[in-house]
Amino acid sequence: MASDRVLCVQRVVLVATLMATTAGCAAWPRGTPPAGNPLFVRASDGDLVWERTIDVVHNYLFDIEREDKLGGIIETRYKVGASWLEPWHPDSVGPANRSESTLQSIRRKAFVSVTPVEGGYLVGVEALKELEDVVNADPTAGRATFLDNSPLQRDLDVVSGPPTPAGWILKGRDPALEQAMLQSLAEAFQR
Repeated sequence: MASDRVLCVQRVVLVATLMATTAGCAAWPRGTPPAGNPLFVRASDGDLVWERTIDVVHNYLFDIEREDKLGGIIETRYKVGASWLEPWHPDSVGPANRSESTLQSIRRKAFVSVTPVEGGYLVGVEALKELEDVVNADPTAGRATFLDNSPLQRDLDVVSGPPTPAGWILKGRDPALEQAMLQSLAEAFQR
């Protein structure tokens, strides 16, 4: 029984190694210098800037949760980080992020701002990364019911800022994804 598990783990490691060595271009960072965040885009047509920005967000396979053109904000839904077995998903940028997403549950969310300035627009990208908190997650339906041995507790404090949902730990910003999206935006506006 134990030898079957060891054999299974060895096979998974072998497959992951093969995938790592044969992964497509989306798994590796580009060799171009980092783009400024926010990126200055010289353009006079705000609709064109907005649509190309939306196209880049869609190229990274993010679903848009909120789009406020007047406020200049694009907010995406959370997306589970791509593993080595998903080289066509470009959200896990670089081998370190791809390995991290393969070995544990990671999710990302992007905020893109489009701000008009003199002579063009500033397009900024902020990507947040969260790690699943397996210890505090509710894995069964039975844990979602009320327990008889603890009284109901109400928290009437005012919430400041968006809370992180239970079961996830905020790891901060993902600079590799931000830079990759900014590079894609720069390339989209050079056409």
